[in-house]
Amino acid sequence: MDYFQNLSYTVSHVFLMLFLYLFITHRYSKHITKAICIASCVILNVTDLIKLNLYPTNDLIYLFVTIFQIIVTQYTGILIAKKRNAKVLFMGLSASNYVIIGSVFASILYIYTGYVLPALAGSIAIHTLLLYILYVNIRNIWLRQYEKEYTRGWWKLCLIPVFFYCSFSFVAFFPRTLYEDPQNIPGIIFFTITMLVSYVVVLQYIETEAEQKNTYLKNVLFESYIKGLENQFYLVEQSEQNLKILRHDMRHFSSMISHLLDQKEYDEIRNTLSYINDVTDENKVVKYTNNLMVNTIISKMMARAASFAVTVHLDIDVEKEIPVNNYEFSAVIANLFENALICVKDFEPEKRTIELKVHCSQKQLFIQTKNAFREKITFDTQTGLPKSKKGEDHGLGMQSMLAFSDKIDGTIDCFCENGVFQMILFARFDSAAI
Repeated sequence: MDYFQNLSYTVSHVFLMLFLYLFITHRYSKHITKAICIASCVILNVTDLIKLNLYPTNDLIYLFVTIFQIIVTQYTGILIAKKRNAKVLFMGLSASNYVIIGSVFASILYIYTGYVLPALAGSIAIHTLLLYILYVNIRNIWLRQYEKEYTRGWWKLCLIPVFFYCSFSFVAFFPRTLYEDPQNIPGIIFFTITMLVSYVVVLQYIETEAEQKNTYLKNVLFESYIKGLENQFYLVEQSEQNLKILRHDMRHFSSMISHLLDQKEYDEIRNTLSYINDVTDENKVVKYTNNLMVNTIISKMMARAASFAVTVHLDIDVEKEIPVNNYEFSAVIANLFENALICVKDFEPEKRTIELKVHCSQKQLFIQTKNAFREKITFDTQTGLPKSKKGEDHGLGMQSMLAFSDKIDGTIDCFCENGVFQMILFARFDSAAI
C-alpha cells in the first residue's frame, strides 16, 4: 500500500509542478524556473517518505507535514511568478486541487483493481487529460486575467480553492482514507465534477466582467472624443462665420484707415488695427498638438477646466504618429486631467491650478501632472497608486492607466510634497510599434 501511495504522490507532485510552470508567467529564465520546480518536487517527495513510511500511523505528523508541503507548493508558485499577488496564490491553490483529483482516482482504481500498474497508468492518464483540458480551455483566460494589474477581490476568490482542497482532503484522505471508507467514492466523483464546472464558470464570469468594464471605459473615451470633435466643429464654424463678417467689413476698415492717414490720426489707426487683431485672435481655433486624438481630448478637458475657472499650464508635444495606441494614450491623459480637475475645482481661485506635461515621440513617452491637494491621499499597497474613496465602482481611471503602463513597460511614480501632488508616467520605446 505504502509503495503504491509513494508512486501515486510522486506522479501528483510532478503534475503539480507542471501546472505551476504552465499557468504562471515566469520571473526567471526557463532553466532557473525548471530548477526551482524540480527542487520543490524533490522536497515534496522526501516529506512524503516521512509521513507515509517513517510515521505512517502518526496523524499529528501527517497533518504538520501536509501543512509544510502546502507552504512549499504555494511558495514555489509565488517564487517563480513574474507578478506576486493574490492571483498567483489563487492559481497555486487551484493547481493543488486539480492534482488531488488524479490522486483520488488513482486510489479508486487501486481499490477496484487491486493492481499497482493499471492504477498508476490510469492516474497518469487522468492527470494528463485534466492538464490538457485546462490548458486548452482556461489557460488563455487565466493568463489574460493574471496580466491585468487589477487585484481587488482575488483574496476572497482564494477561499474557493481552499475550501475545495480541505473538502477533498477530509473526505478522501484524512482522518480516514478511501481505502477505509470506499462508500465515499461516488460523492468524491460528483464533488470533482462540481469543482471543475465551478472553476470554468468562475473564470469565464470574471473574463466577461473584465470585458464589460473595458467596453465601458472605451465607450466613455469615445463619447469624450465625439463631444470634443463636436466642440471643435462648432468653434471652427463660429470662427469661419466671424471671419466672414470681418472680411466683409475689411473694406470699411481699409477706407477708415485711409482717411485717418490723411488726417494723420496715427493713434486711432493703431486702435483700429488692434481691434482687427483682437477679432482675429478671438476666432483662432487653438491647436495643442498635431495628434488629432490627443488634441481633441485636450480641447475637451480645457473647456471643462474653463467651466471650473481652473488655470491650466500646458506643455504638449505629441507627434502625429506615435508608437502606442492613440485611444489608450488619450484615455490616460483624460483620466489624469480629470482627476486633477476634481481635486482642485473647489479650491479658492489662486489654488485652482494644474500643470500638465505630455511628451510623446518614437523614442519615449512622458506624462506629468501637478496639482494642489488638501485631503489625505491613501495609496494602494500593491500598486502604489492613490485609492479611490468613492467605493468599488470608482478608481477605474487609475486601473486603466496602470494597465496601459504595464502594456508599454512603463513606470509610474506618484508622491505628495509641500501640498502638491505629482504623478509621472514614463516609458522608453525600443521599437516603432507596440
